[in-house]
Amino acid sequence: MLNRSSAEAYASWFGCLADPTRLQLLHLLATERKPVTIGELVAALGVGQSTVSTHVRRLTELEFVFVERAGTSTLVRVNPDCLAEFPTAAEVVMGRAPVRSGSSAQVLAPWQAGENGE
Repeated sequence: MLNRSSAEAYASWFGCLADPTRLQLLHLLATERKPVTIGELVAALGVGQSTVSTHVRRLTELEFVFVERAGTSTLVRVNPDCLAEFPTAAEVVMGRAPVRSGSSAQVLAPWQAGENGE
């Protein structure tokens, strides 16, 4: 059975991805597989810089993406562990994969479990 804290964590990830612009942004980064500047994201998505920055910030909170500074540019890249592990989240919710033992509200995503020693 999926416990409440795990369900809340899954809901936060899926909630983060419930925005079409965030999905487009994540897809672009996943297919590029290299860091992309905020300016390149703005041009590719056809939305304003502040909109892209807001979406990047939200994706960063759940570690779907990482942000780094390079001089005056901000580079955004997809978290490769997220690409490998996120599909499992949908499988768990749909009952096609077992619930991870030891999951807790402290673990925000399966790709973060290694950081917490689980």
